Amino acid sequence: MVFDEVKNFINGEFKSGSSNKIHAVISPLDGNELTTFKESTMEDLNEIISFAQKAQKAWQKVTLKERVQVFYKYKQLLEQNSTELTEIIYRENGKIHGEAKAEIDKAIELTEFACSLPQFVNGENMEVSKGVFCSSTKLPLGIVASIVPFNFPTMVPHWTIVNAIALGNAFILKPSEAVPISSQYTAKLLKEAGLPDGLFNIINGTQSTVENLCDHPGIKAITFVGSTKVAKIVYQRASHNLKQVLALGGAKNHIILLPDAHPDMASSNIVASMSGCAGQRCMAAATLIAVGNCDAILDKLIDDANKIQCGTTLGAVISKAAKERIESYITEAEQQGAKIILDGRNTIVPGKENGFYVGPTIIDYATADMKVAKEEIFGPVLTIVRVNTIDEALAIENANPYGNACSVFTQSGGLANYVTENASAGMCGVNIGVPVPREPFGFGGWNESRFGSGDITGKSAIGFFTKEKKTTTKWNPEAGTNWMS
Repeated sequence: MVFDEVKNFINGEFKSGSSNKIHAVISPLDGNELTTFKESTMEDLNEIISFAQKAQKAWQKVTLKERVQVFYKYKQLLEQNSTELTEIIYRENGKIHGEAKAEIDKAIELTEFACSLPQFVNGENMEVSKGVFCSSTKLPLGIVASIVPFNFPTMVPHWTIVNAIALGNAFILKPSEAVPISSQYTAKLLKEAGLPDGLFNIINGTQSTVENLCDHPGIKAITFVGSTKVAKIVYQRASHNLKQVLALGGAKNHIILLPDAHPDMASSNIVASMSGCAGQRCMAAATLIAVGNCDAILDKLIDDANKIQCGTTLGAVISKAAKERIESYITEAEQQGAKIILDGRNTIVPGKENGFYVGPTIIDYATADMKVAKEEIFGPVLTIVRVNTIDEALAIENANPYGNACSVFTQSGGLANYVTENASAGMCGVNIGVPVPREPFGFGGWNESRFGSGDITGKSAIGFFTKEKKTTTKWNPEAGTNWMS
């Protein structure tokens, strides 16, 4: 598959960035160049803002029920183009076809939720005193922007695109420089669905582009998904510029395994969680805390993980640098005395010798203070820490600075409740390896996995992308009978 130059999308047209700096987009599958794009400048952003302001003023006058009609058509286009969109994700991100297809399916579900917004965004009207009525309505913010990561080129942008625009805003997407191709097709399909020009825009670039988005006074709100280090920077910079900000960072998710867990269910779910999307997701299982004697389940888990085949059931990691970083964590853990049960270092896939692959890796007998047990690795690596009690396991989980996910595997409802009630995580699972909520429930972690308030998806997102207007009216001068009137 050959791709054209990646361009900005401004007022319904594709246009190259105005900088002379050119970036290559490399496929993780084989290390080959897929396409290029030019860095954007503040002049490019100013052009987007000028068109978006005009388009948004007209769009907010359209009723919500009318606005979402575009997304019914868009949903159909996602379904009709699913095969091609899947192939694009496979090429630019390196995940296997099944995972890429699941990402498109999730984008479709997110679009379905946007279509249902008229059922959720209902103004209130109440007679608060005799003859006195209070009402509230939700209005769009204006122009909003999203800065998105490489690991889900289509799904994560759809966390915000469809809701923000349906709620009456104009939208600017800043794709990851590693995977900007999918966004080009999002733009094409939205235009084909009938979305007016100027409402969906793309600006390509790197750090300077992110800084421009944080600084531009024409942007009212920003969402970010990426590492905690950058999430903090974006949150501080954009909020300093008086924007509404929700920045989602990294994670180090814990799974607490109890001896009574169902062996097959626990093993299959944990292996899928640690290896899915090559471990490059902020909800992946990273540290497995085995409570008591879980050897039989761990043996099954190791056997299942050993059946994974790179290039077939396990995709590539995003870059050579990522491969080297992941493998350095494994090497350091080995040097510190942990036992490498399954070693994914130096993996080469026949026919894709220049691809960036790390095989499934299981590290046992690690201690909670090792980097491999504490820091986000973002690869198909599972670290096992052994403890004697649930409270020891929870102490390790609670000490972790992040707070995206925690799961427990057990057949005891009481023990499951004890873990979910005491875990310091915004999303918990019982016998589920990746406890991502489905719409209308929102996605959002705690602690250093989130900066800002609310969730980025579901009903909580309505509050982020709108502002509320309250109106109090009184028409009958004789109605007042007490101080409230």
